[in-house]
Amino acid sequence: MDVLRPPLIRIGGRVYRKNLIQEQAFPHEEEDFWSDVVFLVGPGDCADESCDASVVEETERGFQCRVEVPSPLYKYIIGKKGETKKRLETETRTSISIPKPGVEGEIVITGQHRSGVTSARTRIDVLLDSFRKKQPFTHFLSFALNQPAIQEKFLQFKEEVLEKCSKDHGVSSSLFQNPAKLHLTLGTLVLLSEQEIQKACDLLERCKEDFVDQITGGKPLTVEVAGVEYMNDDPAMMDVLYAKVHMKDGSDRLQMIADQLVERFVASGLMLKEWDRVKLHATVMNTLFRKDPTEERNNTMTGKSSFKERESFNGRNILKLFEDFYFGEVQLDSVCLSQRFSSDASGYYATSGQLCFS
Repeated sequence: MDVLRPPLIRIGGRVYRKNLIQEQAFPHEEEDFWSDVVFLVGPGDCADESCDASVVEETERGFQCRVEVPSPLYKYIIGKKGETKKRLETETRTSISIPKPGVEGEIVITGQHRSGVTSARTRIDVLLDSFRKKQPFTHFLSFALNQPAIQEKFLQFKEEVLEKCSKDHGVSSSLFQNPAKLHLTLGTLVLLSEQEIQKACDLLERCKEDFVDQITGGKPLTVEVAGVEYMNDDPAMMDVLYAKVHMKDGSDRLQMIADQLVERFVASGLMLKEWDRVKLHATVMNTLFRKDPTEERNNTMTGKSSFKERESFNGRNILKLFEDFYFGEVQLDSVCLSQRFSSDASGYYATSGQLCFS
């Protein structure tokens, strides 16, 4: 890490920087988080001991603050043998009560001084923000493209590709998307509790009222899926081949909805910002499917690399023969909050929430 340009952590409009102070080797990353974190603030922010004072309540015995934390993240506050929690309590002169593992609830911070309680709260926020970013995503916002007509054309595409290009290096039937799960991904989320899922659903509903209804006019969007393109630079070594999508009327309404939804979810803290604009595409072939058919193609959206060894395929002939392949026309009438690694009765991803246009 460049000590002159340490990574920044943004929480609730405040900025903290993460400075490397000393090198220590630990078997588990949660054993000692504070060995490499310094709490500093950006311009106009207050000190770590006085930020977010409004969330601290005065009680008969001092001060108290409650923090909603999904149970899978408790271990990062506790640390190995409780060392992280003990250190937090010692340095801030507070007491931190954490629910039992697997039990959803609130972490309660109590102390004699308001500054100590707010300091502990701030440190927990930064701690959780750091480790949340390392969690695999659990949900994603999607447009379903699995209407029967699109599935039929996709299967035709698959059949013709295998018939004409199966001798090309790396091309096999295992690379193709499950037709029942054809979709556009807008962005991925890490939702670790029912409360966080509900928060995402509530935000979808507010987006519908704030701007989606105005853009769609309460009617489905007619979209054409046509043509294929690849992600990486060399068509002879492809990892992802996707179908392109565009509004039939030539407008940018689909792009507007996608960009504004992601902007809202990023601002809420439920989604990390990855790109300036959403790349609207529907994966049809992905080398991740070669070894694990259940793996979503969504990490092509986030730019995150897979730990699996991927065998690329030569897609030059596919591009040459199918560059303008027409998958069909589809009516998009909703945005789904889809669950990763799941299926509903139709074969599409199970839905935790939905924003309907009409």
